[in-house]
Amino acid sequence: MRTLQKSVLVKLIIVVSFFSSALVCQAEDFSKPDELVMKSEAVFKSFMADPNMEWFRNNVGNAKGIFIVPQMIRGGLIIGGSGGSGILLAQDYKSGKWSYPAFYTMGSVSFGLQIGADVSEIILMVMTNRGMDAMLSTEFKLGGDVALAAGPVGASAKAQTADVLAYGRAKGAFGGISVEGAVIKPRYQLNDTFYGQQVRLADILFNQAVSNEKADGLRSVLPDRKRNAKPLGTN
Repeated sequence: MRTLQKSVLVKLIIVVSFFSSALVCQAEDFSKPDELVMKSEAVFKSFMADPNMEWFRNNVGNAKGIFIVPQMIRGGLIIGGSGGSGILLAQDYKSGKWSYPAFYTMGSVSFGLQIGADVSEIILMVMTNRGMDAMLSTEFKLGGDVALAAGPVGASAKAQTADVLAYGRAKGAFGGISVEGAVIKPRYQLNDTFYGQQVRLADILFNQAVSNEKADGLRSVLPDRKRNAKPLGTN
């Protein structure tokens, strides 16, 4: 009996490892950083134009950071999960100037009966210093290392208090997409490729010591504390 249990456990570990590797491959679907920036810009513009995103439009300029995942792939049978690549831009508190992007992956593995697959678009509003500090680590878990809440949607939406506010959209509809427990990790090689040199996350996000004109379009559409943003909690 014990031999059978060990055999089942070993097979389960192999399956989990295989599925986790598959998710990593999905998470790294963008091999060209400029392509990821371009698609992230399109997703952000789409969110801003959506009639259900009034609270988001009014308050996104108050965020300390904006994390965009243009393609989050989720699927599975008994073991499920999700994976995607994303970019983070940080806002300087005093000047309101947005940084150039840093590149990351976001993914998770879950258990339970789940059939099928889908693709989602994710935007995280990083609202606190704690949330931004987590982005400098080698990896962290949403809802574990930082407090997570669903981003307000709709005309009657009210402010939420959390380190990170999460928005997800699948098939054109918001809601029902959970990123609780997802792990976010930097893509150091993609950062180096995009800026043509070895670069630290802090130099990209906080010191704003590097630049690449291929991200100027995205930075130009991000509202900041000094323009196009109402006080937190207004509709």
